[in-house]
This record gives sequence, structure tokens and C-alpha cells, in this order.
Amino acid sequence: MLEPLLGSTNCERVLLFLNCGNEGYAREMARYFETDLAPIQRQLDKLEHGGVLVSRTVGRTRLYEYNPRYPFRKELQALIEKAFGFYSAKERERLIMNRRRPRRWGKPM
Repeated sequence: MLEPLLGSTNCERVLLFLNCGNEGYAREMARYFETDLAPIQRQLDKLEHGGVLVSRTVGRTRLYEYNPRYPFRKELQALIEKAFGFYSAKERERLIMNRRRPRRWGKPM
């Protein structure tokens, strides 16, 4: 949807994933969108080099998130959030419910 504006479908995917989950790593994004790892890594590198994203290393994993000092962060997140509203209900639910850790034992569904 935002491909003409952002220049790449994978760029849109990366920003959308981070908008819904606050942080993520390249392989996780590639698996989620069922795409190759290399284009996702290229977009993450491009966005980090441009100052849109920042990364940190946790163990052997590089986690990416929006740069809190990026001057257009709020506007960019608002644009991604608006585009998110135009995705199908199934895709929105899938992005929102993307869990990273297991549910606590005994917690009701």
C-alpha cells in the first residue's frame, strides 16, 4: 500500500512489523512475512543508516526499533498506523497477536 511512497514492499513490511511489535529482528520479520532474509536485512540496514531505526545486540541477536530521536518518528508511525487500518481484518489480527513468549501456565484463554 505504501510501496510507492517508501520505495519497497519490504520497507513497508519492516515498519509495519515494528509499529505493531515495538521491536524485532530480521529473521523474525522474514519468517512472519514468508520472504527471504536478505531483502529484510537490507531494509533494516538502510533504515538504520538513515536514522529511522536503532538497533542493539541481545546475545547474538540484533534487535531493531524506531529511533526515539528521529524527528519524524511520530508522523511516520501515524502514517503506518493509518495504512494498517486498510489491511484485511485477518492480517491485522495476525500482526497484533504475534506472540514472542508462551502464555503463563494456567492463564485462561
